[in-house]
Amino acid sequence: MSLTAPIKIFSGSATKYLSESIAEKYGVDLGRTCLQRFSDGEFNAAYDETVRGSHVFIIQSTFQPVENLFELLLLIDAAKRASAYKIVAVIPYFGFARQDRKDKPRVAIGAKLVADLLTAAGVSRVMTMDLHADQIQGFFNVPVDHLYASSIFVPYVKSLNLENLTIAAPDMGGSKRAHAYSNHLGTPVVISHKSRSEANKIGEMKVIGDVKNKNVVIVDDMVDTAGTITKAAEIMMDNGACSVRVMATHAILSGPAYERIEASPITEMIVSDTIPLSQKCDRITVLPVADIFASTIKSVYNQRSISQNFIF
Repeated sequence: MSLTAPIKIFSGSATKYLSESIAEKYGVDLGRTCLQRFSDGEFNAAYDETVRGSHVFIIQSTFQPVENLFELLLLIDAAKRASAYKIVAVIPYFGFARQDRKDKPRVAIGAKLVADLLTAAGVSRVMTMDLHADQIQGFFNVPVDHLYASSIFVPYVKSLNLENLTIAAPDMGGSKRAHAYSNHLGTPVVISHKSRSEANKIGEMKVIGDVKNKNVVIVDDMVDTAGTITKAAEIMMDNGACSVRVMATHAILSGPAYERIEASPITEMIVSDTIPLSQKCDRITVLPVADIFASTIKSVYNQRSISQNFIF
């Protein structure tokens, strides 16, 4: 029985800041691991304490570099070979999730490959937040707990007390997420329709819906180069919006992202701490997710339902 197996929470090196907070919220000490590096860059992961018979939770977001993913795989393999009872990969940000289908000939489906790698390494369960595409859950043959940052984002938006609030989707693919937020907040929805000439480059964009005299909040699962959301903010302001805010779970913020945000009309960007910010930006507000993950880990460990923990 899992209730008789002790719980142990460990962290990969990329998400130590978040893992320490989750372990503290749960009420246990973070487990000890070590990472040995060779002169050529190769590395080896190991545990500095026993995990035999334990219910092991390994926390690691798999943002770039790809070493973060491989370190997680090594930690899973090490726990399996050390006779852990159950191994749960807690992946706040699931990398390679944008590669969820064949959108053109002769391309890999990276999200499925990562799912296969995690399963082959020996994972018993996966816990993640705001996947880029819901169908990624079906890539796994083990249980997946798909958490939502809405449980921290919705209360925050309500606390702003914005008049004439309107929720916006940055593209057609985000319309489902935008409608879910609008249902909880009781607001109208507008959609930005964009065309891409290539990855990370926007062709043309237009707004579908009325934003005149509205305080707009754009919701998305991630912000990478910030090209889409800054362009959407500019167009909405050009169409008469009073203000534009952005709410995104995963702050990848690569390349010119910070410069674009600073130069944009975005009043505030609200993100979670699934990925650490690489630099300070006064316009970015970071909301912690440690409580959500600690509560879910406790429910999973005690074999209780997790559905009551989330808004949607």
